[in-house]
Amino acid sequence: MNILPPSPNENFGNFSNYINKVTAQDLLTGLQENLQVVEQKMLALSEEQLNHKYQVGKWSIKEVIGHLIDTERVFAYRAMRFARKDKTPLPGYDEVLYGDTSNAGQRDIQKLVAEFTAVRQGTILLFESFTEEMLEERGIASNFEVSVRALGFAILGHCIHHLQIIDARYLNSSGE
Repeated sequence: MNILPPSPNENFGNFSNYINKVTAQDLLTGLQENLQVVEQKMLALSEEQLNHKYQVGKWSIKEVIGHLIDTERVFAYRAMRFARKDKTPLPGYDEVLYGDTSNAGQRDIQKLVAEFTAVRQGTILLFESFTEEMLEERGIASNFEVSVRALGFAILGHCIHHLQIIDARYLNSSGE
């Protein structure tokens, strides 16, 4: 089954910022291709690049990977809850607190990438298990209504967003 992009009425709030970054016409293909990009890019970087912070108060690339792992887990959990028709509104989460307390900056990149890969494979399997009806289910997360399908595309778009930041601000030789 192909999981096509959500319609504009399936996502609200900051989720659309991420969803709009996705060019893939099938979520599962996009998630798999993005996984390969993350694995290749992160494993090709030096320890110095992985630990670099382009500005005081910003995360290192390792810490960004930790943030991607945490956020994918949160969004996939939301998708699973809504797909199961759980209508309990879900609160936001403090991504800065999670990032600052994750210890990702002290971890080996091989282990971080392995964890990202495991989480992403779990996400792919989860979305493969959803029926069309489940993908259309909606719930409230961070005070915004969103569909299961939109959460899947938000997972992918969130990762794309951070890869774009890594390219522009961490790996761009001008540092901008």
